[in-house]
Amino acid sequence: MIKNKMFKKNRKEKKNPGKILSKLISVKEKIQKKFREKFPKKKPRFHDADLHEKRYILRLAAMSFLMYLYIETFARATDGIFNGVMMLWKQPVVFLYNWLIIFATLTLTLLFRKRGFVTLLIMIVWGTLGTVNGCILIKRMTPFTLYDLQNLGDGLTLLTTYYSKLQIVLGAAALIIGGAIIVLYYISSYRWDNVNYKRSFAVVLISVAAAMGSTVGLIRLGTLSTFFGNLNYAYTDYGFPYCFINTSINKGISKPADYSKSSIQKILKKTKNGTDTTPTKKKTDNTKPNIIVLQMESFAYAQDFHNIKVSNDPTPNFTKLMKDYTSGWFEVPACGAGTANTEFEVLTGISAKFFGPGEYPYKGKLREKTLESMAYVLKNNGYSTYAMHDHRALFYNRNEVYANLGFDSFTSAEYMNNIELTPTGWAQDKTMTGDIMDILTNTKNPSFMHIISVQGHGSYPTEQVFKDPYTTATADNEETKWKYEYYVNETHQMDTFIGDLLSKIRKSGEPTIVLIYGDHIPALDVKSADYADGNLYQTRYVIWDNIGLSEKDRKLYSYQAGAKLLKDAGLAHQGVLFDYQQSNSQKSSSYLSDQKALAYDMLYGKDYVFGGKNPYKQTKMRMGYKDIEIEKIVKIGDDYYIKGKNFTERSKISMDGETLSTIYLSPTLLGLQEKIDPEDVDKLEVSQTDKKDDTILSTITSQEEL
Repeated sequence: MIKNKMFKKNRKEKKNPGKILSKLISVKEKIQKKFREKFPKKKPRFHDADLHEKRYILRLAAMSFLMYLYIETFARATDGIFNGVMMLWKQPVVFLYNWLIIFATLTLTLLFRKRGFVTLLIMIVWGTLGTVNGCILIKRMTPFTLYDLQNLGDGLTLLTTYYSKLQIVLGAAALIIGGAIIVLYYISSYRWDNVNYKRSFAVVLISVAAAMGSTVGLIRLGTLSTFFGNLNYAYTDYGFPYCFINTSINKGISKPADYSKSSIQKILKKTKNGTDTTPTKKKTDNTKPNIIVLQMESFAYAQDFHNIKVSNDPTPNFTKLMKDYTSGWFEVPACGAGTANTEFEVLTGISAKFFGPGEYPYKGKLREKTLESMAYVLKNNGYSTYAMHDHRALFYNRNEVYANLGFDSFTSAEYMNNIELTPTGWAQDKTMTGDIMDILTNTKNPSFMHIISVQGHGSYPTEQVFKDPYTTATADNEETKWKYEYYVNETHQMDTFIGDLLSKIRKSGEPTIVLIYGDHIPALDVKSADYADGNLYQTRYVIWDNIGLSEKDRKLYSYQAGAKLLKDAGLAHQGVLFDYQQSNSQKSSSYLSDQKALAYDMLYGKDYVFGGKNPYKQTKMRMGYKDIEIEKIVKIGDDYYIKGKNFTERSKISMDGETLSTIYLSPTLLGLQEKIDPEDVDKLEVSQTDKKDDTILSTITSQEEL
């Protein structure tokens, strides 16, 4: 009987979806009927394929032209509203080529009877891509790529930073209204008569073949390129449709034409260690210096900007450091955004340009595979390895990636207390000084610390923020003045952080080498003519030390920084790529191609570098360097409290993987703000949660410590 009842129940459940669907169809038909009563369907001017096919194709061509003109006009809006039109005159071949790409996609409408509706959808896709690209370029210097969709979660968390609540609400309302218009247009769109699908398919085939053939031909002529050394310039030179498609298809590191075990061994023989690449653990040598990589968000030297003047040097500490220690230009792979790719290069010795244009290894391969890095090399030499960032742990997947790069711990903003914020909501870098010194002075082994700053991040206000600024800025217009004035005063505070940190390290007596650099120039719509020698892909760096290193100023590529630091620390020729860079001149014709082949082998190939097996295991990385402990759970009245150690404002009482309403009272006390069954008290835990969406990063129970 029970089985029969269950069988009948399942049959009823299976019928429900059908009933729901029929009701939806009925509602749709009623809406359509009422809509037609008020808005009778009018026969369109073009509707018969036998009579109007040629005219419609010409119409598609005109629509493609106007759409592309809009896309390029918006993309170049910061340079002038007529720059899209000027592209037609300055770059006619590139303009017509990109028009052909859009036109080829619109010819797909010929394969449908509801051509008007399909045309609308395709135009919406191109219009949305162009609009998003234009909006992004207004706020940063790097154009829109498919990889930005991988960063969508991170990007959404920054909406309130870049846009006002009113702008966000209006944007959401526009999406809702747009969706309603699409639905109504589908209902009202007319079906074409006499569609000849063979003829339509032939037109589509010809247009697509023309676009593909033009691509091949223009690449061979040099009008287009498949390598984008500068993503921003590439979009300007080659057009949005081509570049967006290229960055969407061109992923990872391409396989070398002669890739084999013998070709990799041939490259290894150019290094000091040759084919002996097996990493070996050495005894801890406490005479080795600590190594700190200090990556400063959007940190640049104000005097390098030609379009502003400052009343005081915003970075007096950095200026003095450049005079007294090794320094120079720091060539980076990012401009105005793309922090993660600069730090990837520094940590691994691999150029981000080996990957597809706009690609982030942190968003792809490094989430699934370990990779030799400075951290792994130093761990094998007895170093303790730490990463620290005064922002979200989830940003750029650092909470996952750092374990694949050899870090023992990662301390993010969720594991810090007393964070002071800038007027635009970013953590001030001085937040990290105490934690850095705590690690440095209380770790028995030498330490490798990778510190990522965030204070200099955009966007930058267009009105006055500081009433009594340390330095004023003078510019051609008021909006530029206030943006730069805010920026240079934030860099002054970052400079103060640098000076204070180095002073404390000096007083501690800890032998230390510190690399300080900007990850990219700020997103201030900087033009080439406005900055340094016109290269927007360079910042400044300094290597400070208290172990007596000689000063030798030179330009440094960010992917060469690791090799430089290891050599300065007396650990030369360790790590495959670091050894290669230390053993070979960058003037060699095969300098980059050899490194690219080694990088391909380690990330996508067969690990010939290590004899066929990747020797690096994912570390058991802990979140936060301090032990978070639960000492006891107490009840006062009807409320429960957890006493412990090292709680932060992002500590939440949790149970069975779900966070509960919590009040943070102090680093030793949390209060539970909701009722629970007294029998469940022993199940209470403490979790560290993401500052934006309460994602749990780590959890401890009363029987353990983190």
